[in-house]
Amino acid sequence: MEVLTKSSPVVIFSMYIPLIVWILYYSYTSKGFSAGQVAGAYIGGIFFWTLFEYFAHRFLFHMTPASAWGQRVAYVLHGNRHEFPRDKTRLLMPPAPSLIIAGIAFSIFFLVAGNWALMFFPGFITGYLLYGSLHYSIHALNPPFKWMKPLWRNHHLHHYKDDHRGFGVSSTLWDRVFGTMYDLKQEVEDKEKVKELMYQS
Repeated sequence: MEVLTKSSPVVIFSMYIPLIVWILYYSYTSKGFSAGQVAGAYIGGIFFWTLFEYFAHRFLFHMTPASAWGQRVAYVLHGNRHEFPRDKTRLLMPPAPSLIIAGIAFSIFFLVAGNWALMFFPGFITGYLLYGSLHYSIHALNPPFKWMKPLWRNHHLHHYKDDHRGFGVSSTLWDRVFGTMYDLKQEVEDKEKVKELMYQS
């Protein structure tokens, strides 16, 4: 199962970006949606991704099964990410499981929202790609803007201090809403621990 947890981000981006562009173009030119409707549903999909990411990270990736088999599945899903935080091949799912999950997500969105899913789904996938980009940046770079530092610190603390808090990777919004955000004013940054989380150039 471990091989299914590794992939090159270049492959995933190359696979999804043309699909996102084509579906949005098709929605506007062939389904009668206005530019405003396309943009609104697309942005809504990105926003929904942040909520999905939070709940998946908190309740799926950090579940604590009782059985040995369940513990192994939990490790493959996410535990290895904590054990090997410098492994760049674990940022995004490989193509096959990624497409299967994306297909299930689209089917659910279509059942709920009909043709609006054609614009919502690309936003959801864009959120996933932004998540991958930010996750890479948090482990590779210093925050480019001062206002982004809480996002960086929240994730670093999740790795080296307490993995029962700081579940947001692409946003701290839901950590703040659900009370799992670190009190960054009270936390002293451990520069050595952070260094251990950073990718080597």
